[in-house]
Amino acid sequence: MTQTTNLSSRYTVAAQEDRCAPRIRLRIPAILRAAGSQGFHVVVTDLSMAGFACEAVSGIPKGTMCWLTLPGMSGLQSEVAWNNGMMIGCGFSNLLNGAVLDSIVARHA
Repeated sequence: MTQTTNLSSRYTVAAQEDRCAPRIRLRIPAILRAAGSQGFHVVVTDLSMAGFACEAVSGIPKGTMCWLTLPGMSGLQSEVAWNNGMMIGCGFSNLLNGAVLDSIVARHA
């Protein structure tokens, strides 16, 4: 196992066991697009500086790069952390700025 894989594995476990950022429950219609695919409608059900979960019936596998487009924003790059067939959880490639997160929550709370 390489160092990168080891760090990635540890991050995945930590993300599932102890969230690195508080999650905010909400419902935002959005578009999720996996790399090389067309986007489709989802509903974001929780959001944090580090990632999100959304309602989506999709077979996008763990590790897939994707882009989440929230209303009025450009796509946010993320990676699928888990997919149970009805919900998808992703971690953002770059943490959301706190002011951006606050603005999203204020618009959609």
